[in-house]
Amino acid sequence: MTAARSGPAFSVHDIPFSTRGSWFGISPVLAEKSYADDLHLVSHQNGMHAVLSLVPLDATTGERADTHITATPSLLSWTTPEGGRIGLAYESPDTVRLRGDGADLRIAAAARRLTPFTGTYFFRDPVDGAHVFTSYETGRRYRVTVLSGVVRDTDGGQALGDAERGLTVGVEGGGTWEVAIEEIDSARGPYTAVAGFGAVVAAAERDFGAFADSVAPWRSSRTPAAELAVYVLWSATVDPAGFVTRPAVLMSKHWMDKVWSWDHCFNALALAPGAPALARDQFSLPFDHQDESGALPDSVTHSEVLRNFVKPPIHGWALSQLRGRLPEPLDRAELTEIYDRLRDWTDFWLTARRAPDATLPHYQHGNDSGWDNATDFDAERVVVTADLAAFLALQLRELAALADELGLADAAHEWTRHAQDIQAAMLDELWTGERFVARGVDSGEVRSSSSLLDLMPIALGEHLPEDVAKALAAGIEPHLTPYGLATELPTSPHYRPDGYWRGPIWAPATVLIENGLRRSGHHRLADEISARFRALCENHGFAENFDALTGRGLRDRAYTWTASSYLLLAEAHELRYASPSR
Repeated sequence: MTAARSGPAFSVHDIPFSTRGSWFGISPVLAEKSYADDLHLVSHQNGMHAVLSLVPLDATTGERADTHITATPSLLSWTTPEGGRIGLAYESPDTVRLRGDGADLRIAAAARRLTPFTGTYFFRDPVDGAHVFTSYETGRRYRVTVLSGVVRDTDGGQALGDAERGLTVGVEGGGTWEVAIEEIDSARGPYTAVAGFGAVVAAAERDFGAFADSVAPWRSSRTPAAELAVYVLWSATVDPAGFVTRPAVLMSKHWMDKVWSWDHCFNALALAPGAPALARDQFSLPFDHQDESGALPDSVTHSEVLRNFVKPPIHGWALSQLRGRLPEPLDRAELTEIYDRLRDWTDFWLTARRAPDATLPHYQHGNDSGWDNATDFDAERVVVTADLAAFLALQLRELAALADELGLADAAHEWTRHAQDIQAAMLDELWTGERFVARGVDSGEVRSSSSLLDLMPIALGEHLPEDVAKALAAGIEPHLTPYGLATELPTSPHYRPDGYWRGPIWAPATVLIENGLRRSGHHRLADEISARFRALCENHGFAENFDALTGRGLRDRAYTWTASSYLLLAEAHELRYASPSR
């Protein structure tokens, strides 16, 4: 399928305007969950920081212009009622070009300088005449070079304190103005335009179109959100820098600008058929920071690696899925590296997270499960849960498969035995005959909840006894609202519409459950879950999570694992449509 050349239109209030590889985007975000009327250049190096504000001005009065903002993957535009227009496009991951006609532009520091060591310093570089903003927060410089037009005025050059600082660009007597804004380190040679503005836009169109054609060649009118989902992934990708050791798809270029150690699995799966190298990088990145105990970090971003929590061991499940989706099999060296890393990650759960004489591992906090505040953790946080046992059993089975491929017969036998022991203990200790329960490690007390987390062992799919799979499927159905799977039963007294894992719909739970249901033979329910989640994304976007009773997108509204989950389900739906036999 040939992509529409302009690509999908979207709101920059929901999805930042950016490009593959860039560490900054253009959006109204100022700080976590804080929006402004104006658009900003927002960097994600050393945290999330609004660096520059971009404010269109009336060319005649110099006052703030009334504008309408539109965006496609290659072009962000402001238009005025009088026909004035300003366009912004990425020339490269660190450079944007802006061109204006009939409207001026104010480029100013978004954060004022509060002390000699914070905020943004502004000056005119006498070497090349460019205007430079140096950001203490990002540790980078932002150089503005005027290519055509005039600098109408500047404020705050070389100023200290809290003075406003910036410049206004326009044109005298009609015509167009044009500037380039670069994110640079200490110094760079003078900026020289190598192409006109239209050519810059066209190059961005081609880049995105080629990526979309690779990642979602199957898209059709039946998957109307596929191209926008691809854009969310494409635009949230950053080049290696700081602790980010590989090209990485951040969870968002809003405020969730990290790679968490289970979110990355879903992005890897969505990218695998069309961008296999990028997919392998997504799977591997957290393993680059594996510690001596075998634990993966909670999250990785440009300037920090957090280790106070971990995330659930879904990596065996993900690797099994990933290997089936890659266009070429992993070579022996890759298999060996992945085997060693997955072995150490599994050993962490079998040693550091098993109490003496226990067969089943435990979480130390809800954050370890990825379901931070799920009701399973209300009474106690250090708990043995069935979802953890199920994920670990799947991971052990994948280790056995890897060991077998590598000719490690004894190891394969041991991993298989461990998987059987974990699953047997899960059924013996946590299955009541009707449902799974959780057990406090300190108290020994057994508790049930109304959380969807208790039903996650369906992820074991074909490995579950038929009666257990049937009971889990029956328990999942009441969680299914018109929009998807509520993480807490809507009839529960603990249900909260915006309660994070206490009600809202989440993409990873949807994919894991849909996959497990399908593998255990419950296709009707899997089809319904897929259809409702796909419709949710098509109508409400790619939010971090969604109100289960209204479908409204909640929290960060440009979340990549949501976009990836849509792509996974939409692709599978298209394949089933093309070949209806199961």
